[in-house]
Amino acid sequence: MSEPLPKIDIDKPRWDQSTYWGRAKYFFTTTNPLNIFCSSTELDRAKDIVDRYRRSEPLEGCTIDDIYKAKELVDSAFHPDTGEKMIVIGRMSAQVPMNMMITGCMVTFYKSTPAVIFWQWVNQSFNALVNYTNRSGKSDVTIEQLGKSYVLATGGALGTALTLNKLAKRAPPLMGRLVPFAAVAAANCINIPFMRFRELENGIPVYDSNNNHLGDSKKVAVIGIAAVVFSRIFMAAPGMVFTPMIMNSIDKRGLLRKVPWANAPMQILLCGFFLTFATPMCCAFFPQKSPIEVNKLEAPLQEKASQLKPPPTIAYYNKGL
Repeated sequence: MSEPLPKIDIDKPRWDQSTYWGRAKYFFTTTNPLNIFCSSTELDRAKDIVDRYRRSEPLEGCTIDDIYKAKELVDSAFHPDTGEKMIVIGRMSAQVPMNMMITGCMVTFYKSTPAVIFWQWVNQSFNALVNYTNRSGKSDVTIEQLGKSYVLATGGALGTALTLNKLAKRAPPLMGRLVPFAAVAAANCINIPFMRFRELENGIPVYDSNNNHLGDSKKVAVIGIAAVVFSRIFMAAPGMVFTPMIMNSIDKRGLLRKVPWANAPMQILLCGFFLTFATPMCCAFFPQKSPIEVNKLEAPLQEKASQLKPPPTIAYYNKGL
């Protein structure tokens, strides 16, 4: 008989989340694009292994590494609150392949107004689908609010792209290539705060290290949402800034004139390369369970903390993704 597996809390990440590299390792596994090639049978088997391990049932032939690998597949494909299998293109593991195609096309077809409109619309439609797929199972975000966020973000991205495209006609070629990035950054600044407007209005739950609820903080909501906007913009930056710079250099040398058909594939592959690393590394900028000093919270929360024994000096909140 095989020895019983040691009991560990697999709902906590495998790596130390108080360090940047620990968080990066976690997101490298969660956003691994190879996970989208797993069949439904493989995903169901991984979920069965995780569920049986939680129930302390015997798992013949499984090691702790096998349990963690199964958990990584479950995290990449199943909703954390509802446990339902998410639509493929809405999963975290689909972020790199989907975004490399969309981003590659945005930075390739940036001169044509119809192409700018089409690809900015596709990008915001994909973002809306991802936001809906990954919404909290307890979320009170309505379809109406999602629709308004989608319309505002799409309008903001299109307005920014079309306006800057006109201005960029008088600027060096590289400036025109960077317009898609400016449009995406503007859309993130609109979309994320609007999607999480209720948090700005009502606050984010704040807890001490013992999971005692100190209250809901609007200050923390602003900090958390700003951190997510910052991460999302930096996530897009390498592919949408370095790729145009590389292609601009290649274009100056006249290399694309010999193989014009290679323009789009090269930019898509370059975006894919940058996104493979930028997606997990930018998600890891800030801890998911972020700390904040109690004395920086609103007065009612500070008062609630002061009544605890011993009174905490650090509180925690979930910043979102």
